[in-house]
Amino acid sequence: MKRGFWLAGAALAGLIAWWAWPRAAAVPEARASVPAGSHLALPAVASAGASRPSGSPFTDAALRERLSQRDQLLQRLERAKLALATYRDQTRYPHESRPIAEHPDQVHPFAPIRESLPLRFPGSKGAIPGVRILTTQDRVFMSGDEVVKVSVSAQDDSGKTLPLLITRAVAFDLPDPRQAVGRPQMALDFTGGDGVYSATFQPSHTAFADFAGTLRLQATLSQDGRQGVVNFDIVYQPQVPAEWGAITERVADGSLDFLVGIHVKQPGRYVVNARVDDAKGQPFALVSFNEELDSGAQTARLRVFGKLLRDGAPAMPLRLRDLQGFLLMEDRFPDRAMLARREGVVYRSASYAAKSFSDAEWTSEERDRYLAELGKDVSQLEAQLQPPGR
Repeated sequence: MKRGFWLAGAALAGLIAWWAWPRAAAVPEARASVPAGSHLALPAVASAGASRPSGSPFTDAALRERLSQRDQLLQRLERAKLALATYRDQTRYPHESRPIAEHPDQVHPFAPIRESLPLRFPGSKGAIPGVRILTTQDRVFMSGDEVVKVSVSAQDDSGKTLPLLITRAVAFDLPDPRQAVGRPQMALDFTGGDGVYSATFQPSHTAFADFAGTLRLQATLSQDGRQGVVNFDIVYQPQVPAEWGAITERVADGSLDFLVGIHVKQPGRYVVNARVDDAKGQPFALVSFNEELDSGAQTARLRVFGKLLRDGAPAMPLRLRDLQGFLLMEDRFPDRAMLARREGVVYRSASYAAKSFSDAEWTSEERDRYLAELGKDVSQLEAQLQPPGR
């Protein structure tokens, strides 16, 4: 008798403990049925159709609510695990050494900017139908003695080149609006044939040699008597803050470093980046440098992270190409002074075996902190999903 009383009391205590299982809100996606044998299965009743007391924790509605809450917790857990895995995967390499596939716009940074524009005259109500103006511009930011090249042509809707005349072409500055007047306009010379015209402009050899800001090249067009205007804007800084030096390489901390020499004339924060291709010319990585440099001979380290090399397994030797850099001048416009471009392959590495590099993920205080927080979210949800007494 005592044993039967004890078993009945234990069963009741278990049901009460299950009902006291912590609740949590989340996104609904309730299961349609309860698995056979589950500790969440509905309790047996004395007879078919027997009613359950109103407000009882063991009614069908109450148990369905518990199942819904559990499903919500499971979905929250799934999202928390996904957030942890995604963050871990996306931060296994450092910011300054990334797969080039993440930055498709940076694969060919020196490719001309190409646009297709309607033929339109300033102040007109609309574009002229059936005519597209094609333009190219090989750079936007310029410093020192750099030269920009632009071109313009016209096509119909089918892509056929149309005859085009350039009736006027000038260069002028777009000064700070706080300035009273700008500088005088300067005539530009567009040359060419077969409907394609091009011009070059070198600010350092003009009245704009000491101007820092936006310069506009403007061409007035005539296509079969129909008028239009196109503009090419460049951001010019007369100062060249540094010059490139020699490039060397080393294996350090399980990674491959390209050490780019820089002769710094003006100290400050320098941003340098380049592309890394494999031996077959396939784009592989984007590497960058962003640090303060003092005057004199300095080095910008462009690191190809070890795990990136192990995971990507590029064909050796590697090629460093399309090197670019600038001095960042915060709270000013222009906000940068460019170093001279170095287009194409600027350095080839030695060949290395994969085991020369580390397979360890990148670590930092920030990454460790975020991984710990995301891991805590997973652990807390897993604990809430544990049955009572486990």
